[in-house]
Amino acid sequence: MDGDDCSFPPDSSDDHSQRGSVASSATLSRAQDVLIYLFGDSAVHLSVEGLGSITVQELGRIVREALHIPESAQDAFAFWLSSPLLELQLKTRHQPYKLCRQWQDLLYRFTEASEEDISQDEPCLQYRRNVFYPKSKELQIEDEGVLKLLYEEARSNILTGRYPCDPEHWTALGALSLALDEGTGLDRQQCTAIMREKKLSSFLPAHVVMVSGGLLSTLRGKSSRQAGLEQSLLEEYRKISTSSGNPVESTQLLHLYLNMCHTLPYYGCAFFFGEIDKPVQGILQRGKRKAVNVGICLEGVYVMDVKEKHVLLGLRFSELSWDHSYPEEEGDSHILWLEFDGEEDGTPVNKLLKIYSKQAELMSGFIEFCVELKSASEGGAAADTDGEVSASQQPTAQDGSNKNGRGGRRGMLRRQSSVVCSRVHSLNTISYVDNGKEIKRLKPKRAASFFTRQASAPTYSAVQVTESLEQG
Repeated sequence: MDGDDCSFPPDSSDDHSQRGSVASSATLSRAQDVLIYLFGDSAVHLSVEGLGSITVQELGRIVREALHIPESAQDAFAFWLSSPLLELQLKTRHQPYKLCRQWQDLLYRFTEASEEDISQDEPCLQYRRNVFYPKSKELQIEDEGVLKLLYEEARSNILTGRYPCDPEHWTALGALSLALDEGTGLDRQQCTAIMREKKLSSFLPAHVVMVSGGLLSTLRGKSSRQAGLEQSLLEEYRKISTSSGNPVESTQLLHLYLNMCHTLPYYGCAFFFGEIDKPVQGILQRGKRKAVNVGICLEGVYVMDVKEKHVLLGLRFSELSWDHSYPEEEGDSHILWLEFDGEEDGTPVNKLLKIYSKQAELMSGFIEFCVELKSASEGGAAADTDGEVSASQQPTAQDGSNKNGRGGRRGMLRRQSSVVCSRVHSLNTISYVDNGKEIKRLKPKRAASFFTRQASAPTYSAVQVTESLEQG
C-alpha cells in the first residue's frame, strides 16, 4: 500500500514555521549524518546528501538497503516523527527535515502542551511498523531481521502498557522475551539469576511489576509479589524450553511472540491522546475527566484508560458512527464523537461517547481512511483472511453476533475480569432514541441508523476531511 495515503497529515507551511532555518541550503546540499531510530535502543547511522529536500520515499530506499529488508516486506514499515508529545506517521512525499522545522507548529495545533514543553520538545525520526500493514501479511514474513524489528516494537508496547493484556498473556510474552534474549537452555538457578540481574521490568509490564499502595504495603508485598512473578515467568519459560527435544529457533520464538500479540485487537494501532468525562458520582466530581489513549487500526477503534491500563471501549467499524467537532466558543474543546448501540434498562438505545482532544480531526480522518481501505478489500481472498483474524481477535464478540441487522450485540459484560473487554457501564455516555432529539449541540453524521444497518452490507459515516488534512 502506498504510504502516500497516510492519514497523519500536518499543515506544511514552511514560510510560517516557528523554528526558522537551522542550517543553510548550502550546508544541506552536502552529505549530512542522520540517525534513524529503531525500537530496542538501536539506530541506523546514515550519511545523506540533500537532507533538506530528501523525501520519505527516497530515505526509505536507503534505510531498507542498510537494514537488508527484502522487497516482499518493504511496506511493513514507515517513517514516524515521534516525541513524548506527539507521534505522526509520514507520507511518502513528506520531507522529514522540513517537518522537523515545523514541529512546534504541529504541537500547538495538535496538543495541549504548555509553551515551555513545546519549546523544549524535539522529535526523533523513527522507522517502525506501518499502521496500514495488514496482520495477515505480517504472518507470512519469514525474514528474521524484519521479524526482529516487529518484535522489538511489540515488546516495547507490551512493557509500557500501551497494549493492555491479561496475566496469562504478559507472562507468556515475558517468557518468550527471556528465551529470545538468553536462549532456551537455562536451568532454574540461571533463569532466576538473570531475571534479578536484568529486573522483571525487562520482561513484564512496568505497571505489573510495581506494587501499588502505601509504604507499609509496599515493604510487605514487594518481596512476595516479585517471587510470585518470578515463579510464573519461570514456569512459562520451562514450557518453552521443554516443548521440543531440539533447541527452538529464534524465528520460531519471534513468530510465537507476534502471533500472541495478534490476539490483541489493538495490535498495530496508531495512538492518540484524549480525555473523556468521568461518570458523575456527586457534586464535587462534576467536570472531571479521565485521560485515555485512543488506538485506531484497520480493525476498529479502542479507547483505553491511561492509568488503569485496560480497555474502556472497543468497537469494530461496523459497530460505530463517528464525527468530530471544532470549538464553538473560546474555552470549548475539539471533540471526537463515537456513536454505538447500547442498552438502557432493557431498551435498545444509541450511545454517544465524547473524546476531548486537539487530535480529534486527525482521528476522524484516520478512521475514515481505515474504513475505506477495509471496504475496498472486502470480497477478495485477502479480505476473507482478514475477517477470520478479526473474529478471533474480538474477545467481546458473542457467537452468532451477525444474526441481527445491527452488526451484532457485543458481549460487553462477558469478561469483565479481562483488561481487553469493554467497560461500557463505566463510561459517561449520552444515550438517546428517536433520532437523537436529546442531542442539543451536535448530532454525528450518519449514513444509517444502527437499528437499520445491515451486517451484510454495512454503511459508514460520510465524514468530510478538510482540505488542510491532505496537505503535506
